[in-house]
Amino acid sequence: MSRVVSLSQRLVESLYGEALVLAENTRTRFEQVREDASPERLQAVSSGQPPRAHGVDSVEIMCEALRTTTRVMHCLAWLLNYRSWFAGELSAVQLRCHGRLITHFPASDPSIVARLPDDLAGFVRQSERLYERIQRLELALRQDLTEAVGAIARLRERLSYETARHA
Repeated sequence: MSRVVSLSQRLVESLYGEALVLAENTRTRFEQVREDASPERLQAVSSGQPPRAHGVDSVEIMCEALRTTTRVMHCLAWLLNYRSWFAGELSAVQLRCHGRLITHFPASDPSIVARLPDDLAGFVRQSERLYERIQRLELALRQDLTEAVGAIARLRERLSYETARHA
């Protein structure tokens, strides 16, 4: 597990702090947008029109809020697993079994993000970048682990061959 050791605790802690702040900012801002839409929603319902806020349907806002916060929560879960590993609370085997990021998490709809308030759209993009960074880290860790396992298998094979040859 050569790369897990080279993944620094400082990097994990830094990303974890970044993800916590992003999660809170995103949750708070989406909640504000939903609350701002409430009077419009009541007026729209009474007039028979679909509810909209900032040019985005309230259902679209809720879907994007769920998608964005879930993306950040998956990052936090991945980082928490590595924090636990660094703290000695998880073994390397447990980390390999349970410390995986979802590989095909759905991306945000660019047409919806473009209609969100600028700061909120920025949070969505930050969450996507964070997720991509963690995906790259995980891919590098998994590739190094696969290479290490392959190297160990080759050494075992060679030892078996040499042992059989000298027996």
